[in-house]
Amino acid sequence: MNYSSISCENISQAYQIIDPVFLNSPQFELDALNAILNTRIVLKVETLNPIRSFKGRGTDYFVKQHAQESAFVCASAGNFGQGMAFACRKQNIPLTVFAAETVNPLKLQRMRQLGAEVKLTGVDFDAAKETGKAYALARNYTYVEDGREIEISTGAGTIGFELSRYPEPIDTLLIPLGNGALINGVGAWFKSNRFTTRVIGVVAAGAPSMDLSWHRGYIVATETTDTISDGIAVRNPVPEALDAMKVAVDDIVQVSDEATLEAMKLVHELVGIVLEPAGAVALAAAMIYRNRFAEQLVAIPLCGSNLAKEQMQQWL
Repeated sequence: MNYSSISCENISQAYQIIDPVFLNSPQFELDALNAILNTRIVLKVETLNPIRSFKGRGTDYFVKQHAQESAFVCASAGNFGQGMAFACRKQNIPLTVFAAETVNPLKLQRMRQLGAEVKLTGVDFDAAKETGKAYALARNYTYVEDGREIEISTGAGTIGFELSRYPEPIDTLLIPLGNGALINGVGAWFKSNRFTTRVIGVVAAGAPSMDLSWHRGYIVATETTDTISDGIAVRNPVPEALDAMKVAVDDIVQVSDEATLEAMKLVHELVGIVLEPAGAVALAAAMIYRNRFAEQLVAIPLCGSNLAKEQMQQWL
């Protein structure tokens, strides 16, 4: 995949095809939050849908574009697997998801409820991914990799399409960065339309591989990750995603787990929304780097809310 492959035309087409249950999510400012951060924050709530995350946009578009396939295999920390399961069930396509043995129990339950066969293997997402690839190859099934598939980034790019219709031009986008599908899709929309908006990715400090790779210009894998933000805990970046990010992204910043927890608590208090850590890192960045964004209009997707009961009790 390269940047030019994610076209505005295809993003517009995806907007017409994706299940409407995932589209036109709320986007609004909150006076209390703006006052705290001394800037204007546009919150885009991507959690009010059947899988509680933005992933349904890209997975629904991808599966509809490949509905002739006999079976799919993927790896997931949980939300991507839910999106694939939701889309595959509608198309009657079997799906096998490989997840780490440490996967969030709520996400595991939801993937299975949506019809996926889930196999637990390995200590983390990247280990599960390698096993999933081998499984698909041995059976001649189609392996779907989040961050690599053009259609998944294209579907995620519809978030950019919707944000670009905000009544005022957005100065900065803060985007949670895991495998790169979201930031490449949204970034492609804004860059292709020649907006002056800066696109900034946000990674967890305990999972810095995408940040290190983007800044150095080549793949930098890490041996482990150490973060509560399981949805973006990547230690081995997708090469195609990194290539696209070289054009779609203006900067990447890191946030600590402590800052992420503060962001989760703040949005819960002010907006009444429960976020999982990976869904809150962009707001954490706005809090940490508030002086950098002072007086700007900053858009932040709140992109996941799959917390287990025990996590809610511990973190909120």
